[in-house]
Amino acid sequence: MSSFRAQKMAKKKQEILRSAAAILVEKGYQGTTMEEIAAKLLMTKGSMYYYFKNKDDLLYQCHLMIMELCLDGIEKVVNSDSTPIEKLRHAIKEHILLATREKSMFMALTKPNHNFSEDQLKEILELRKSYSLYFDRIILEGIEINAFENVDVRMVRLIILGALNWIQEWYDQNGPQSAEEISDTYARYLLKMITNEK
Repeated sequence: MSSFRAQKMAKKKQEILRSAAAILVEKGYQGTTMEEIAAKLLMTKGSMYYYFKNKDDLLYQCHLMIMELCLDGIEKVVNSDSTPIEKLRHAIKEHILLATREKSMFMALTKPNHNFSEDQLKEILELRKSYSLYFDRIILEGIEINAFENVDVRMVRLIILGALNWIQEWYDQNGPQSAEEISDTYARYLLKMITNEK
């Protein structure tokens, strides 16, 4: 398969996943069939099965896509030459901006589906763990150079990610604040937890 064709197929698959996630959020996972998703996307059922084995596979691919985006973003932050404070600020903002941009995807992925195969569930949980550990690396780096207080790294990371993951429950793109403004506010307050920044 040519590189161009592969890229085109990957882009089409992402478009389907985004649209399908919105439908799953609207109707609920159990209340949605592949036929309904195909109809809403103006696709044939056969076309849907070209990309996905079944509904569980579709949701699994949604998880992989969003985790890939999350990991790509935080890897760039962690590997940058920024200070630990700036790294944590950027990691928080990246998460907020991605969660607001891909709101339906995030809402569809609150928990790994219990219908996933053991291998699928293991992969998703490992990707989530990898993402979490990047936050630990940033926090530890800050502690080592006294940029952060000597905090309980795991607890602070859980607090940060818990706060970040709650945003899809209340964020409204038509609200009074933009996603950028919200990300700035989140970063400012969460950083106060482990620094003396004002």
